[in-house]
Amino acid sequence: MVHAEISVYPIGTDSTSVSFYVAKAIDAIKDLKIKHQITPMGTILEAESAEQIFEASKNIIEVIHRLGVKRVEIILKIDSRNDKKQTMKEKIQSLEKHR
Repeated sequence: MVHAEISVYPIGTDSTSVSFYVAKAIDAIKDLKIKHQITPMGTILEAESAEQIFEASKNIIEVIHRLGVKRVEIILKIDSRNDKKQTMKEKIQSLEKHR
């Protein structure tokens, strides 16, 4: 199971707000059948493979460019674990046991 946190930064737009672009980025990954959870600072992705995460990143970049943005920055943090299959929800439950 692979988890990732992805943040997209369109550079050179007319506004300091990025919510429109983030919404379009989320739309760009919905057909990939990977789970996602939006947070205030990025989006958490859950997939079976790193390739799916990379495909999501590629889709996000392409859709932002198609919106007329000439420069797009992506910050991607990946957690790949192959000793056990653990969902996003299970990771949070594991954390909550220690609180």
